[in-house]
Amino acid sequence: MAATRYRRFLKLCEEWPVDASKWGRDLGSHLRGRVAQAFREGENTQVANPEDCDQMYESLVRIHTNYHKNKYPRLNDTNFTGLTMEECRIVITTDNLKDVMEIKTSKWKNVWEKFKEKLPKRT
Repeated sequence: MAATRYRRFLKLCEEWPVDASKWGRDLGSHLRGRVAQAFREGENTQVANPEDCDQMYESLVRIHTNYHKNKYPRLNDTNFTGLTMEECRIVITTDNLKDVMEIKTSKWKNVWEKFKEKLPKRT
């Protein structure tokens, strides 16, 4: 039975796309790592809790097949920011997030430097 579970998870990993723009933070690559960790011995792995394993698989399949997106369709293709899905994808790429963090860090450094000048000098 563990062999069947292992094959099902492998098939899901093959179908799940990997987004190269989110390296290190992509759900597809994380899933592959977790499956490799959970099934270290491949088909010979003994599953400690088969019910939890099956429930996890079914949950991942629902995410992969957009079950809830199709069951509860949205009226608009935007979110609270007003950005479309494609614009959000561009914003959350790893490169863009690094740039944003650098900007935040430099702003914080500027503020800190201003306050540092006003602090009394310790002797």
